[in-house]
Amino acid sequence: MKKIKTKLLIVVLVILVLGIYYYTALPAINIHATEFWVFLIILIILAGLLFVRKKNLDRDELKESKGLKLILGLLAAVVIVYLAGTLLSSPVVNAKKYQQLMTVENGEFTTDIEELSFDQIPLLDRDSATLLGNRKMGSMVEMVSQFEVDGLYSQINYNDRPVRVSPLRYASLIKWFTNQSEGIPAYIMIDMATQDTELVKLDNGMKYTASDHFNRNIYRHLRFRYPTYIFNDLSFEVDEEGVPYWICPVRKYNIGLFGGVTIGRVVLCNAITGETQDYAVEDAPQWIDRAYSADLLVQLYDYYGTLKHGFLNSVLGQKDCLETTEGYNYLAIDDDVWVYTGVTSVSGDQSNVGFVLMNQRTMETRFYEVEGATEASAMSSAEGQVQNLHYTATFPLLLNISGEPTYFIALKDDAGLVKMYAMVNVQKYQIVATGDTVSKCEEVYTDLMYENGIKETAEDTREIRTVTAPITKIAQGVIEGNSHYYIMLDGSDEIFDIPVVDFIDIIRFDVGDEVTIEYKEGNQSNTVLSLNGVGKSENGIGDDGMEEQ
Repeated sequence: MKKIKTKLLIVVLVILVLGIYYYTALPAINIHATEFWVFLIILIILAGLLFVRKKNLDRDELKESKGLKLILGLLAAVVIVYLAGTLLSSPVVNAKKYQQLMTVENGEFTTDIEELSFDQIPLLDRDSATLLGNRKMGSMVEMVSQFEVDGLYSQINYNDRPVRVSPLRYASLIKWFTNQSEGIPAYIMIDMATQDTELVKLDNGMKYTASDHFNRNIYRHLRFRYPTYIFNDLSFEVDEEGVPYWICPVRKYNIGLFGGVTIGRVVLCNAITGETQDYAVEDAPQWIDRAYSADLLVQLYDYYGTLKHGFLNSVLGQKDCLETTEGYNYLAIDDDVWVYTGVTSVSGDQSNVGFVLMNQRTMETRFYEVEGATEASAMSSAEGQVQNLHYTATFPLLLNISGEPTYFIALKDDAGLVKMYAMVNVQKYQIVATGDTVSKCEEVYTDLMYENGIKETAEDTREIRTVTAPITKIAQGVIEGNSHYYIMLDGSDEIFDIPVVDFIDIIRFDVGDEVTIEYKEGNQSNTVLSLNGVGKSENGIGDDGMEEQ
């Protein structure tokens, strides 16, 4: 009876140890998961130790025991299968399959990437967003003692705006004990274009987050609902109504046991209620922005670019081998978030052969053959323009400025605050413009493109017209430091723009004076080419705006 109790106790202890391991490590019960094989190996080793203890084998008996040999044989078989699976799943023997994991199409830059209005350009990087989020949290006196901002800051499109969102998290285990019944009450949303930072308060708190414990921890919650799924990096997003969700991509292994990872399914978990929805990745709701992580997309493109002629060529000859540059950024196109990164040769020169855009929801990938400077070179050029201020450049954002591929860079001071902006021409990176505002930077950049022959002034084909009539209204204004007179004539609703620097004698005229004007039509005001008439001086005014002799 005593032996039975001992055996039962040992069995219970083993089950308890395995249960604790499963509850804490959360391994997927899936042959594609490395942790599953580790779990299996540990289980076999424990079985061997229990067998030795039960049989009370001495050193000679250990060598002769058939049962122990069977257990060791099973252990060896598992280890061999694991090692063989690792090798047979690697690019070493599957280079062609890895190279074909991602389909890459050639794109047209000016067609695919539209010019953005300045209020749609993400001006902040992740570090700047983190700084703003922490400052906003610090101003919320009623919450700052209990919560802090999580470091996720997922970039998404929210109602056609580029924003970063991040949930709050419990400040400590004690704060979790005192607040867990109501959950986490808010999340941070930062508009990346306007830099507006909002603490979005929820009617019901989030009860399934990464900072929760026990069964409400988001990873444990997902594991118990989907014990066989192998999840990739989770992201935090909100739907179009502002409801917070965890986006949980499920890995798909396309090559052998452990190789060729893409995304096969997406699980949505409501952060408030814990309710989940399981979709095939192609059927996931369109408001989702991140099924594929940026790191996974970059890795897949590197396989595509380096393995065109096999694994050995990627290591030795490196013929036609291309790889992504260091770093990436995000672009919002057609309500999706695309990862942008440059493409350069493996030899590591200082120029790009082009760049790629990769859709984080669908894995659609487009390559643009635009030779030019690497992002690092553009960042150095931008910093060189303001070297006396010691500003540091953020990783560039690729924009279409008047049809030209252009690096847009924020320049930050030592405190991490954005102080200036820079635009660097991708193909001619010696053309660098800076400005205190985006519009001023773009204005300087456009002027530089004209000066360097990248852009040519369009031929003015507007018809020259003439009108003679008394002045009915006159007003004065200043544009870029230059005085302008704006007049209206009898019988016309149009406005005529007369720059004082070109027509100084306009100051002689007043309401009621008759003038003859040659002009070209404009959008808001007409451009005056010549001015004739009799002003208050009773002298004639010539076509060139000077007094007649």
